Parts: sequence; structure tokens; C-alpha cells
Amino acid sequence: MTIRTMTIEDFDQVHALWMTIKGFGIRSIDDSKEGVERFLKRNPTTSVVAEIDNKIVGSILCGHDGRRGCLYHVCVDEKYRRHGIGKAMVVYAMQALKKEKINKVSLIAFTVNDIGNAFWNTIEWTERKDLNYYEFVLNEENITAFNEQ
Repeated sequence: MTIRTMTIEDFDQVHALWMTIKGFGIRSIDDSKEGVERFLKRNPTTSVVAEIDNKIVGSILCGHDGRRGCLYHVCVDEKYRRHGIGKAMVVYAMQALKKEKINKVSLIAFTVNDIGNAFWNTIEWTERKDLNYYEFVLNEENITAFNEQ
């Protein structure tokens, strides 16, 4: 297995992997090719892929705002889960963030995700009970309605 920095050339394989993951409907970033390319340009060293025999079997989009890092779209192909791939990718991303002097990291995880939630708890990430995640889609209709309230 090889863990390395993701490039835009990986997009087709990574997107195909995302589409195999059940419930992968969260759209915390623009995950079109253009959106991912913009993301990687802003964060050229922190996003990660895992390869086995030249096939991408895992990926993490990881970026930061200069103070806090965030892991997005963390996934491992179902056939390769429970082999340490996810943990190896997280370690790689955390080391890349550390090099950029980022020491606080967060992620968004589905509450109904026994394997994923057990993983994050096992590696001692803290689930924040005091936070809620809100989402708002920016378009003219929504902005107008929000502004009128």
C-alpha cells in the first residue's frame, strides 16, 4: 500500500470511489472536478490517497484556513476496510497539517456510521456534544428569503 498526496489527476478514480460509498451524500465541499481542483490548489500538500496495485482504495480531502484543519470525504473502499488504510491516511494528513503549523483538526462524520464512529473513537478523537452542524445553500432565492426574515 502507498499513501501519497492527492493530485487532480486522481480525480476520476477518487470520484468513482466516492460514488461506491453508501450514504455519501454529504456535500461539505464542491466535489465536482472543478471544485476539487480549486480545493487542491488551496491545499496542495494535505489531501491524501491510498493506492494498492495502482488502484486508489482510499482518500481524504484535507484542508485548512490557516488555523484549523478539516478532513472531508474520508473513505476507504469497502473491500479494503479494517486493514489500517484509513488510519494511515489520517496520520499522513495530520503530519502534513503539522508541517503547515496547524494543530487543531476537525471532521464531519455521519452519526449513523458504526465502523467510522468506532474508528474515530478508537484513535481518541473527541466527539463534541456541544456542536451542531448547520448547512445553508447559497442561491438568490435562499439569500432573499433569509434576508427577509
